[in-house]
Amino acid sequence: MSDINNLPDQFETFAQARKNGFLAAKEVKDSGKKMIGTFCCFTPSEIIIAAKAIPVGVCGVSEEPIPAAEKVLPRNLCPLIKSSYGHAITDTCPYFYFSDLLIGETTCDGKKKMYEELSKVKPMHVMQLPNRASGKYEFNLWKDEIILLKEVLEKELDITITEEDIKEAIKDKNEERKLLNEYYDLGKLQPSALIGMELYQVSYQAQFKFDREELKKSLRKIIDDTKLRYEKGESPVKKDAPRILITGSPIGGCTNKIINTIEESGGSIVAYELCSSIRNNRELVDENNPDVYDALAKKYLNIGCACMMNNDKRIQLIDELIEEFKIDGVIDIALQSCHPFNVESNRIKEFVVNDKKIHYMAIETDYSQSDTEQLRTRFEAFIEMIES
Repeated sequence: MSDINNLPDQFETFAQARKNGFLAAKEVKDSGKKMIGTFCCFTPSEIIIAAKAIPVGVCGVSEEPIPAAEKVLPRNLCPLIKSSYGHAITDTCPYFYFSDLLIGETTCDGKKKMYEELSKVKPMHVMQLPNRASGKYEFNLWKDEIILLKEVLEKELDITITEEDIKEAIKDKNEERKLLNEYYDLGKLQPSALIGMELYQVSYQAQFKFDREELKKSLRKIIDDTKLRYEKGESPVKKDAPRILITGSPIGGCTNKIINTIEESGGSIVAYELCSSIRNNRELVDENNPDVYDALAKKYLNIGCACMMNNDKRIQLIDELIEEFKIDGVIDIALQSCHPFNVESNRIKEFVVNDKKIHYMAIETDYSQSDTEQLRTRFEAFIEMIES
């Protein structure tokens, strides 16, 4: 791996968008700031912000580096895991490349074993996430892991993180979450004020904004501009378009073939119950809790991810979203070999169909574009079924 203070050797071969990403990340490094790569929304970004470092998402969203990854990892592994590892070993992701430390977490077996290989090429710390979200033992374990993360960052970055630093970071991150939730709520309008790709990209891209104040200003402007456009009667969505909730695995590597194809088929995606969206940002950290680690542990253990046994929190959240966003149909997406979300899809189906009495479909896909037309056929049939 190249010297992370300089651009990679193959920089000139990159497309312009990737070059821009590398140059922006290098600017952060050149300013003296540290960059911490994270894989999962369970990682408490408040601790990284309190360390005066930049948290940045490093989950792979491209099929491009997967062949390189498959020289080490098995082919029948989740594409997100293979893409992430592939980017790391090929120096093709600016956020992997410039990260001073990577923070992993034990959300699934595939990632845990991939981290063993990844630690050979980048400094890593892996947080030990409990298998259940309820119980005193599980809570204390996660609270201790958050304290340990603080200690690891202090050692690796040669800094001191005070509780006041963490309180300020909690307030900062809560302000971001409030803005994102206000943005998500634009999907509650009938018709929605946003097309599905707008709704997804604003939330997803927030994790790559390095200036915290600029991020919040940009979110405020997007919200205000969208509201103004809507008040003028300008809506990009047909009034009677079926309202769709997307749930399941992270979809960063297949957004075009899912989001665009659903809406080209006549649906209107109004909400995402995903890691980079409502699932992660709906709940705030309690700023009035005098124990900052207790407050952080409670918030993050309430994330309803399929990696948890007896994942009632996801059912509860989907229930709330169906009611609040007036959902007509739920599309449950599982990446190939993503066993937690694949197995849990049956429980989601039973709840949506039997309890909520609305339409449901499940799809399993990967990062390739080869199944786009097959998905289009299925989405068109699903939308027709809702409309009939």
